[in-house]
Amino acid sequence: MRVYNFSPGPAVLPEEVLRRAQEEMLDWHGTGMSVMEMSHRGPEFGEILTRAEADLREILAVPSNYRILFMQGGALAENAIVPLNLLGEQGLADYVDTGIWSQKSITEASRYGEVVVVASGKSSGYTRIPPESEWRRSPDAAYLHLCTNETIGGLEYHWLPEPAYGVPLVADMSSNLLSRPVPVERFGLIYGGAQKNIGPSGLTLVIVREDLLGRAHPLCPSAFNYQVVADHASLFNTPPTFAIYIAGLVFAWLKEQALPGLSALASMEARNIEKSALLYEALDESGFYRTAVEKSDRSRMNVTFFLPKEEHNAVFLAGAKERGLVQLKGHKSAGGMRASIYNAMPKSGVVALVEYLAEFERVHG
Repeated sequence: MRVYNFSPGPAVLPEEVLRRAQEEMLDWHGTGMSVMEMSHRGPEFGEILTRAEADLREILAVPSNYRILFMQGGALAENAIVPLNLLGEQGLADYVDTGIWSQKSITEASRYGEVVVVASGKSSGYTRIPPESEWRRSPDAAYLHLCTNETIGGLEYHWLPEPAYGVPLVADMSSNLLSRPVPVERFGLIYGGAQKNIGPSGLTLVIVREDLLGRAHPLCPSAFNYQVVADHASLFNTPPTFAIYIAGLVFAWLKEQALPGLSALASMEARNIEKSALLYEALDESGFYRTAVEKSDRSRMNVTFFLPKEEHNAVFLAGAKERGLVQLKGHKSAGGMRASIYNAMPKSGVVALVEYLAEFERVHG
């Protein structure tokens, strides 16, 4: 029996995608091979890679002067790969600190150059995103980095900073990429691990403006040099072929979700707004559960909340599991509960969770 999986990642995938992969597991399009068995340089995988890139470019409306790279290592590796590629002669980058993933980015980048934390949500306990009026940006920064959705804390940017000093904007979009339209042209570089809204773990997407290529540090590994990867069309080394295949199926699935008169991502955004509003409304109207993040900065992807007493947690999770609601435990550093409601989480899953929240409050409130 399929459960409602609220895991923050690796996360739920569309059932239609899983069934399609199951059908093609032993024989992809009459080749007699699984995708996992194909040469990454053969024409069969070349077709998969070309289609995946074309669909992603279409869905995100990626301008022609941006390269799409299919890489490995996850966003955590990109925390080092980005400065190795972009710090250049400036040797300095601006970072906005909005939570644990921002902190990891800052720590890693500090190994390769000077990092200026232009704003931090630490004083508020990371319950808000510092407004742009509080930012103290560096005119000579190589780039400005932000994490658009903090998976652990449950904060999300619902706005973008204004351009300043000609400094490129770099974003870790691991947990909200493809959940809403993105003005790619506002960014110099976007990256994200695939295991939230895109596909299985092992694949990392990088979307980089062409003028930012060719700046890598001499000691940057060739497999992580954006120019090298771009020159070889993501085939400099063996890429995560099966993960790319699944991502391609997800891109095709996204296109099929488009509502009349709306793009695929505008349609997903409408659905994600509806799902998150349903869950937040239930939490807000309750006198039992507590949320910490300011309403204006709440994540649509990762809804964090707390029960009145610590001893309630184990009972809550056990009851949820009995009802087919799994992976609701909050991150060990944050505690409480976390419901990750990515694109593939159906509204019915959120409705089931809301009903359980009310039931648990009636019994234990």
